[in-house]
Amino acid sequence: MTGYPEPPLVGSETDTLVGSLERQRATFAHKCADLGGDQLRMTVGASSVTLGGLLKHLAYMEDLNFTWELGGRALPSPWSELPEENRGEVVWRSASDDDPETLYRLWDEAVGRSRTVLREVLGERGPGGTYLTGGEPGTLRRLLVDFIEEYGRHTGHADLIRESVDGRVGEDPPGRPYPFSLTG
Repeated sequence: MTGYPEPPLVGSETDTLVGSLERQRATFAHKCADLGGDQLRMTVGASSVTLGGLLKHLAYMEDLNFTWELGGRALPSPWSELPEENRGEVVWRSASDDDPETLYRLWDEAVGRSRTVLREVLGERGPGGTYLTGGEPGTLRRLLVDFIEEYGRHTGHADLIRESVDGRVGEDPPGRPYPFSLTG
């Protein structure tokens, strides 16, 4: 299917929440697509945020929240090799040492793992299902809302950086939107 996912205008709570997250992921991917190492290391103004740093940070956050906390699975490499203390900061700083292929792969693979866990947990518990996050119970619904916010904020950063790289602007990825549905 070409285009990008759009939350349905009339749909279930699950399809609306997951569809919104998938649209944010698609927009973020479009903002970061097809760039070389120097471009992925560019900053805007006084900020030290880079597209490469955003790719690696969001890959880590996907695995931390979906794979490890929600799915109860081991934190995968490279995150599992990093010391737990200040791991998030190390992820941001180390992105400038990674080549573009590694950064794109880390993000793609983390999103793939997140989607797998998300489908499994939604099927078992629904959006109101709980899990432990930081030792406290939370719902899958809250995790989805938090990730929509996370991607929204960082896609805004990516908008500014990408425009400074090559002038790419616009809200949507290429293609026509299609209504998102977990069931196809």
